[in-house]
Amino acid sequence: MNTRPPHLPAEERREATVESVIELAAQRNPSDITTSAIAQHMGLTQGALFRHFPTKDAIWEAVMQWVATRLMARVDRAIASHDSALDALEAVFLTHAAFVAEHPGVPRMLFGELQRAEDTAAKRAARTLLAAYGKRVRQLIVKGQQRGELSQDIEPDAAAAMFVGAIQGLVMQTLLSGEPQHIRSAAPGAFALYRRCIGSTK
Repeated sequence: MNTRPPHLPAEERREATVESVIELAAQRNPSDITTSAIAQHMGLTQGALFRHFPTKDAIWEAVMQWVATRLMARVDRAIASHDSALDALEAVFLTHAAFVAEHPGVPRMLFGELQRAEDTAAKRAARTLLAAYGKRVRQLIVKGQQRGELSQDIEPDAAAAMFVGAIQGLVMQTLLSGEPQHIRSAAPGAFALYRRCIGSTK
């Protein structure tokens, strides 16, 4: 159980709750995380928890929004730090891998929400995140083609899907291995293969 300050401003308490859920998701199936477990992890009562979130679904939605905000901020910084589209793609790939290594509960939460049959606010937030992420990657691929860095023969949508698929494959390997840092060491080699697939042949 984490020992957190008993009195926090509302926004800080909400963020602490989200971070606690992500920590718990790294240790167990997200569908098994109860509000009681969250409260216990934070050293709170369930009543105190529900003063900030009316329902468990509201907590899950906040988690997805937290993930989207932080991951996309890192992605945008990675893109802005490179003029070369190919270098920016590599930076995004490695940045994403580092994010997963730091927050291994995140992919568990994302996969869990996307697999839910019902259309929840959290599931919609997860889909919105994936769409925004894919759009950024596609834009970089088109930019790379325009600058002659990437092959003109590749189809941008397919190349973007391959990029996302490569990351997801590494995430699955990491989850299976039970070693969150595995993705850091595997990411450079995986991107090198991707780079050879999409690079210009000139």
